[in-house]
Amino acid sequence: MDNHQLPKPALEDLLEEARQAALNSYSPYSGFRVGAALRLTNGETVSGTNVENVSYGLTLCAERSALVQAVSRFGPEIRIEAVAVANLNQAPSPPCGACRQVLAEFAQYDAPVIFPSVDGVRVMAFHELLPMAFEMKQ
Repeated sequence: MDNHQLPKPALEDLLEEARQAALNSYSPYSGFRVGAALRLTNGETVSGTNVENVSYGLTLCAERSALVQAVSRFGPEIRIEAVAVANLNQAPSPPCGACRQVLAEFAQYDAPVIFPSVDGVRVMAFHELLPMAFEMKQ
């Protein structure tokens, strides 16, 4: 992505917030420690971490954890201008399909998403991650 809505240092700061959130991961089953940070259009940043459950299907990903916190703190009108995902296990970690769809409800079309990939840290526009998202009727 050539035109980031946030300058590179701001994306790096957001990624560091995601790393800090990952330190609080509850991942006793997989050991997969992930954090996410969302930069909102109101200037606030909200983070979250993954919370596992012995029933794996009930596990909450870091991205959705951060989004729930954002809506809880600032209301349903929030909009996401950038997303950062960090994995303390040094594994590639783009948002999963479920997180992409849930984030689509609130993310700006060109919001940069920064995450660890097989070739280092990658930045993509949100619409590139989920080009055919389900959308609400207006």
